[in-house]
Amino acid sequence: MIGSFVLLNCKKNREKEVMMQLKKIPEIKEIQCLTGPYDILIKVESPTIEELNETITWKIRKISDVRTTYTLKINEEATDCKDDN
Repeated sequence: MIGSFVLLNCKKNREKEVMMQLKKIPEIKEIQCLTGPYDILIKVESPTIEELNETITWKIRKISDVRTTYTLKINEEATDCKDDN
């Protein structure tokens, strides 16, 4: 699977509505509400980079209350960060 974290900036006081729309997208595996310059962090997974790009471009960015997105592609995922030593 190809994964990305996407930071979203929403229209003022529309975070809950955006989160409800995001829950309908099967490629989204995690949704977190944040404080700071971004409102929401999501983890997106797709079988190919093309499908990942389509999900971000045509599903996430098309939500009317999403103002901006910032995408961070995952190059390698550590399943267990703790060392046994």
